Amino acid sequence: MFPADALADPVRRAILERLAEGEVGAGEIAADFPVSRPAISRHLRILREAGLVTSRVAGQHRIYRLDRRPLAELDAWLQRFRPLGSAGPASRLDALDTEMHRGRRARRAAADEGDRHDRTAG
Repeated sequence: MFPADALADPVRRAILERLAEGEVGAGEIAADFPVSRPAISRHLRILREAGLVTSRVAGQHRIYRLDRRPLAELDAWLQRFRPLGSAGPASRLDALDTEMHRGRRARRAAADEGDRHDRTAG
């Protein structure tokens, strides 16, 4: 299953947000949601199959942990669709160009002010 498919469900997204804070037991996850434990188990299985979470057994408990790698891959894929101007190199160059023009205007204004001062003093 592709990670984006698993993220389509709001309960699964909420589970991932909970796991972003650290490892959590399946019982604690189930207690956070108004759905049945079997439903949470299905959601966790789907997240595991998508590679978004890993689990380990600790005694009689199953502990879940977020695996961020598939999210990084998804983010890299989504990057192709983001506008170039949003904090990319082009916007930084535009900002630099704006600052250079401001500096030139400020120097010209200062030079003009100096010329006026020289004419009135002389």
